[in-house]
Amino acid sequence: MVHIIGNGNSIFNEYIAEIRDEKIQKDSMRFRRNMERMGEIMAYEVSKTLAYENRETTTPLGIATLSRIKEQPVIATILRAGLAVHQGFLNYFDKAENAFISAYRKHHKDGSFDVQVEYLACPDINDKVLILCDPMLATGSSMVLTYKAMLQRGKPRHTHIVSIIASAEGVEYAKKHLPENVTIWCGAIDDELTAQAYIVPGLGDAGDLAYGNKI
Repeated sequence: MVHIIGNGNSIFNEYIAEIRDEKIQKDSMRFRRNMERMGEIMAYEVSKTLAYENRETTTPLGIATLSRIKEQPVIATILRAGLAVHQGFLNYFDKAENAFISAYRKHHKDGSFDVQVEYLACPDINDKVLILCDPMLATGSSMVLTYKAMLQRGKPRHTHIVSIIASAEGVEYAKKHLPENVTIWCGAIDDELTAQAYIVPGLGDAGDLAYGNKI
């Protein structure tokens, strides 16, 4: 299942517009904050799908019975671009366990590239709900490889893939190569993907815009 948050009319689209705007992008602090705010909104949407149970809470005047999250998810992020989105999720799921993955594109002289996962810090995810964040879902290959690498730490009961901007090609690749117990959440889906695997109109390199250029 694929959910596109930006298809509805909400404040979410203001933040999408700002992270795409080449003038506003020059303010890296605002870019990070917008990514964080979108992470918060998407965390709220994902929270509606989780399991809940009634629990009693003692107030100064009595007992209130409230529907509470039954089990906290594990929030995982592909470094470094996903950190701001991760923080947005962590603001809402503040008791969640966390995982961090380093995946990068290894470019070749002919212009092609491979995606390699070189670092994984992760708790046990067996039979848990996993939320895997990466702000850009371009070809989809990084996300699929990351998911498969995380299976070394257990088999999640359900996985939510979260991406702020995705390409239509990347979404189709993920749907084809990921199991049925995966839900994809996107802020927006763009139609074009260049030969260099950049999303158009996209927004550029999310990691560089958030944290500065890299060598």
